[in-house]
Amino acid sequence: MDYIIRDATEKDMPQVLALIQELATFEKEPEAVEINVEELCREGFGSHPLFHCFVAEVSNKIVGIALVYYRFSTWKGRSIHLEDLIVNESMRGTGIGNALYSEVLKYAKSKGVRRVEWVVLDWNKNAIDFYEKSGARLLKDWYLVQMDQEGIQAFVSKL
Repeated sequence: MDYIIRDATEKDMPQVLALIQELATFEKEPEAVEINVEELCREGFGSHPLFHCFVAEVSNKIVGIALVYYRFSTWKGRSIHLEDLIVNESMRGTGIGNALYSEVLKYAKSKGVRRVEWVVLDWNKNAIDFYEKSGARLLKDWYLVQMDQEGIQAFVSKL
């Protein structure tokens, strides 16, 4: 399997969005994606990009992505958050996921961060096994906490 791992460009964003939608469907939330191509371009490629995206390309078609951004830890300093690592279903098992994951970790090393972190669904056994085999630790005593737009609005309206 011949593939190329490279930095994403604005012209890649329609295919990136298609993979994001594929992931949402895989994660049983197909209606959850609210972002669009214009927002991806604006937020990822302006004067202060909010994320960096790597793409895996086979025969001029993007078949995988890894999207990362900086976070700041009061304990560790700058870290990188891997928001999503997505490989098209038909391309899983070809090594593309490992290549994207490796690219993220090389990027993190080149940026001098002390930690890379991400979340994985507890039922995604293949991903969990992959990450553990790579040497990553699953922190089972921590909870992911979120507040959606409605929750924010409700909270702020009570202030």
